[in-house]
Amino acid sequence: MTYRVVQWATGAMGKNCLRAVIDHPAMQLVGLYVYGDDKAGRDAGDIARRPPTGVIATRDIDEILALDADVVIHCARLAPPYGSHDAEILKLLASGKNVISINGYSKPSHAEPQRLAALEAACRQGGSTLMAAGLNPGFAGEQLAVVASGVCQQLDHIEVVESVDCRPVRNPDYVFKILGFGSDPQTVNPNDPAWGPASSLNGMYTEVLAAMAEHLNLPLERVETDHRVFPATEPLSIAAGAIAEGAISHINWRWRGIVAGQTRLTMSIQWYMETAHLPDPHPSLWTIHIQGQPGVRLAVELEKREGDTSPTSAEQIAVAGSVLNAIPVVTEAAPGLLTRPLATPFRGDLL
Repeated sequence: MTYRVVQWATGAMGKNCLRAVIDHPAMQLVGLYVYGDDKAGRDAGDIARRPPTGVIATRDIDEILALDADVVIHCARLAPPYGSHDAEILKLLASGKNVISINGYSKPSHAEPQRLAALEAACRQGGSTLMAAGLNPGFAGEQLAVVASGVCQQLDHIEVVESVDCRPVRNPDYVFKILGFGSDPQTVNPNDPAWGPASSLNGMYTEVLAAMAEHLNLPLERVETDHRVFPATEPLSIAAGAIAEGAISHINWRWRGIVAGQTRLTMSIQWYMETAHLPDPHPSLWTIHIQGQPGVRLAVELEKREGDTSPTSAEQIAVAGSVLNAIPVVTEAAPGLLTRPLATPFRGDLL
């Protein structure tokens, strides 16, 4: 079977998904949406550093909506507040296209009623399905940690920690305006839901914990935040610019899932521009600690194939892989909002 795919956006992650679609024998690229005028009108192969595809990038949403496609890989950049991309996703769903998002929508049924109703109505109108994929949110918590709990007779608490070295990120607007680095920690309350980065991430990770709780049959009462920011210990020079000594150089995002009045699930993300505030200066990409009987500890790394000297990171390759492996799942699902299944493994039958 061949899947007709639209790639939505070509940032760092989107471009790698685009390459993966072009390279995969079971995928047929039929459309490409871009945000920048400099990319509009160019062949998708040119943008992806691949041979010409005949698919021309567009900034016209109506052109995308008119396409005959099985699925849209939605890789829009994070933008506050969470749900800011709903309008375009609603249009895609209503046009009959399944949508896979790498930034949120893990469990939209946990959303406020008006937003939930709009998403469900769009799925009904188009006979389409919306599902999240990606790594975190996604694979690390909703799949890997939950599956690891399968050896436990008793479960007390699951903590998933992701450590992200943000120093290579080059876009200054993204680093300083969207992610929050370089701000004065004395004037920032990271637990204020109106703060830009928090307004993007809180809803996303609340849904992640809700999806984990659903898989574990835990009655999630609420999600609380315990975010923390740390100052630079010295002036820092990074790919996106400079961070002054004392400005925010490290953000530890923490969401706690409360069940029966106790924290049973924790998602923690360490965004860092220096290692000074890390518990371990050489952290694994993910660490998973399950407290229970028995307890489980996992440290997970991703690595590229030996000899791969391309600038693409293992994490970027993995995001594209997680999306490709989710495409058969979402296209075969009943219309509606789909919580990502516990397993969306590699599909050898599609090669």
